Amino acid sequence: MFVRIVKLSFHEENIAAFLENFETIKDQIRATPGNLLLELYQDKTNPNIFFTYSYWEQESDLENYRKSDFFNEVWSFTKKLFNDKPEAWSVNKLASLQ
Repeated sequence: MFVRIVKLSFHEENIAAFLENFETIKDQIRATPGNLLLELYQDKTNPNIFFTYSYWEQESDLENYRKSDFFNEVWSFTKKLFNDKPEAWSVNKLASLQ
């Protein structure tokens, strides 16, 4: 398992459109084969910045999602809303304390 973290920064006037679209598509993303968890966060000091955390069984699962028509539709819509280049990291989860 690994975690994909994506930082997204939007023009203020586009935040509502992003959130509305995310609400529509989140269950489809979560239902993608190999996806174990999907979370969305908003920065407390800069509300234009969001982070998605998605947990994947294997890197090939994420790559299959990223090559899908569904992802292309999602990304085509979302990238028009950005005010900065998105950043992404794939990380291995080493510890989780609850």
